[in-house]
Amino acid sequence: MAPLALALALSALSFQLPMTNAHAWVLGVGRWELQTAAGRSGRLFPPQDLGLLEGPDREAWQKPDEIMDVLGIADGAAVADIGAGAGWFTIRLARRVGPNGLVYAQDVQPEMLGAIRRRVAREGLRNVETRLGSDSSPNLPPRALDAVLIVDVYPEVTDRIAFLRNLAASLKPGGRIGIVNYRPGRGGPGPAPSEGVRVEAVSVERDAEAAGLRVLARQDLPYQYLLVLGR
Repeated sequence: MAPLALALALSALSFQLPMTNAHAWVLGVGRWELQTAAGRSGRLFPPQDLGLLEGPDREAWQKPDEIMDVLGIADGAAVADIGAGAGWFTIRLARRVGPNGLVYAQDVQPEMLGAIRRRVAREGLRNVETRLGSDSSPNLPPRALDAVLIVDVYPEVTDRIAFLRNLAASLKPGGRIGIVNYRPGRGGPGPAPSEGVRVEAVSVERDAEAAGLRVLARQDLPYQYLLVLGR
């Protein structure tokens, strides 16, 4: 099933869960977004069904190799996957950095981290470490990472400037932060533009400036944009 059709089908499902410092799911993407109790009720996709959100065509429109190339992620690098969900990007990062590299798979829901640990075990990967984070605190080691990747998470972060500052604190000198968001007004997988949760690139750029970061690169993807930030 195509991502858009799957998204329409799944949008009819409603999961009424207690409001927590957890995160909401994005239709058709297979990733988890940071969610807090402020302003929204939680709607979490059941962890056992995450496979439904990893369609066979995601590789074609998500462009993971292109994203990793723009971020300069190479063999032996230390990187983090923020809002890692079931680990779709985590395993690709782990293969890219190889056995001499390290991937921190971070999420705010313990069940997702358990799913990632099982997934990397099946894949025979030994270079992934899971980290439980919270809304603006990613729980990453300081000055340790070559790159941090945030895919479809940024719109739901409450304090975005603090979030970016905390991510920047985890970077080595010359380290990079990659933020992938859906472009407003475009179709395809992900949240409908009418939901009002898509973030303009210029808004991210303003947050980055306030956090003491600058834009190093911009890249258009089929339905999304990639911003690369650094000091």
